[in-house]
Amino acid sequence: MANPFDDENGTFLILVNEEGQHSLWPDFIDVPPGWEQVGPTGSKALCSAWIDENWTDMRPKSLIRQMEEDERQRQAND
Repeated sequence: MANPFDDENGTFLILVNEEGQHSLWPDFIDVPPGWEQVGPTGSKALCSAWIDENWTDMRPKSLIRQMEEDERQRQAND
């Protein structure tokens, strides 16, 4: 059996987790715990384009929060 994630003709969902990370997901496979569907359902090309356009900061949300806190601490100590 071929890998469904490699199927250029398959139908895909776009998933996002609590860290803001995105993933293509074959539409016939149950969405795993901790992930939710966002954006369109469609071809791999359509979903990949949506991800490229909408997921512009690859850093996990927890890292962004930590970096912002570190900056606040630095500013408070100046």
